[in-house]
Amino acid sequence: MAVMEVQQLKKSFKGKQVVKGIDFQLDTGKCVALLGPNGAGKTTTLKVLSGLLKPTAGSIRFPGSEQYDIRSYIGYLPQYPVFHPWMSGKEFLVYVGRLANLTKKEAEQRALQLLEKVGMEESANHRIGKYSGGMKQRLGIAQAMIHKPQMLMLDEPVSSLDPIGRREILTLMEELKEQTTILFSTHILGDAEEICDDVLMMHDGEIVLSGSIASLRAEHQSTKLELAFQGNHAAYAEKLKQLAVVEQIQEQKGEIHLTVSNVEHARKEILSYVVAENWPIEKLAFSKTTLEDLFMKVVKQ
Repeated sequence: MAVMEVQQLKKSFKGKQVVKGIDFQLDTGKCVALLGPNGAGKTTTLKVLSGLLKPTAGSIRFPGSEQYDIRSYIGYLPQYPVFHPWMSGKEFLVYVGRLANLTKKEAEQRALQLLEKVGMEESANHRIGKYSGGMKQRLGIAQAMIHKPQMLMLDEPVSSLDPIGRREILTLMEELKEQTTILFSTHILGDAEEICDDVLMMHDGEIVLSGSIASLRAEHQSTKLELAFQGNHAAYAEKLKQLAVVEQIQEQKGEIHLTVSNVEHARKEILSYVVAENWPIEKLAFSKTTLEDLFMKVVKQ
């Protein structure tokens, strides 16, 4: 069942179109990643979906409701949330709960429930100004959930965190996706691959690819060979480009990554070529195409 339907959504600033007529649907109980490089239009899209910006054209619909005010349906966490540093975490949640039309008793009960849910019950009465980056993000997710929305929208929830804080938030999102629909934007494709069900790949204001992780892998999966040699690997890469079995070649951190269609044929031909040329090979490994590989392929098209 769809929780949100978006049709031909557009947003322009001073005549420049930032979001270019995108269409997608979000289903109940899914964790969906809005992927794309910086400047792709992800933040603008989330701000329009959350009602913070008015769309230039298109429609956003929540099936089953014709209410104009969508605030009761969504919880939103911006990329850089702002808090009152003199407040405690509990005080802040009660405050936003009251803004969401909860009674004082309801807001206090909900605040305590959420502080426990995000693992911050021991810091409930500490001032927010003393919180770490990861704690602030967890508090931000709690405030987005204070009114029990049908879906959460999170804008780059881990991009500014250290490794520990990042792991805390990803773990929390893993738990929350069992309870509510999540749409989060990120340019870190590994995070999306780890926790999401579906992806929307965005580039230059357009959705260039969408679907479940499983279906995209089945449709676009290919095998890569990772090679490393002693000396100047660029010279080896130039010669490997000439082999018919090689579809694509990349040089990454002193290694040569080859995308091939027929792995068995490629293995025999490339190994035979390396042995015949007497190249000083140090590494030969096989891997599957990642979400990042797929995104780069789509963008370059």
